[in-house]
Amino acid sequence: MFEIRIICDDHDADRIKTALAEVFDTGPPRLYPARDTRRTRLYITADHQPTTPESE
Repeated sequence: MFEIRIICDDHDADRIKTALAEVFDTGPPRLYPARDTRRTRLYITADHQPTTPESE
């Protein structure tokens, strides 16, 4: 398990959350304002998706 931190524009946060959820097994995202107050800090706890026989 690992943590991903991304600083992004507010309007990109949903697209990034969706893309990461497709690749990793993710927990609930946490959003905070960035220090510059124009962007968002996005924190997501993630793990590799379990392998299935179909994916091998």
